[in-house]
Amino acid sequence: MTIQIGDRLPDATLSEFIDIETEGCALGPNNFQVADLVKGKTIAIFGLPGAFTPTCSAQHVPGYINNAEALKAKGVDEIWCVSVNDAFVMGAWGRQQNATGIVRMMADGSATFTRALGLEFDLTAKGLGIRSQRYSMLVVDGVVKQLNLENGGGFDVSSAEKMLTQLA
Repeated sequence: MTIQIGDRLPDATLSEFIDIETEGCALGPNNFQVADLVKGKTIAIFGLPGAFTPTCSAQHVPGYINNAEALKAKGVDEIWCVSVNDAFVMGAWGRQQNATGIVRMMADGSATFTRALGLEFDLTAKGLGIRSQRYSMLVVDGVVKQLNLENGGGFDVSSAEKMLTQLA
């Protein structure tokens, strides 16, 4: 069943490649519990089929990077990009996109979080395995306040620009 507005995010583990070691975060992949990360925060999350793919690289991620300050001015604490890729790939893609410190590139390597959201789709026939549908959501203290799910392979409703229109 697909997550709905008003639902609490499922708890799962996401991974993030950390480029600079800090207290509590080692260099390299680090695992985080979603429930811990969302407590008391407003987070813009966008999910997409895969790192380094055309629409994701040319439009989706750059849109959130370019609009990060406007989103934060409207109360967004963090921006997450979630994809069914490993933390090494997401880290490399984040560096290539200049997302470091702007968008958290969260890896859902086994699609556990994506499946719990009910937002997976099977691209095995194209050699890509299980992937995430393209979406965006606004989450406040772990509860979904906005959900924008793309139809098919489109890129119409999950952009940062659309998210900005939904914020007070």
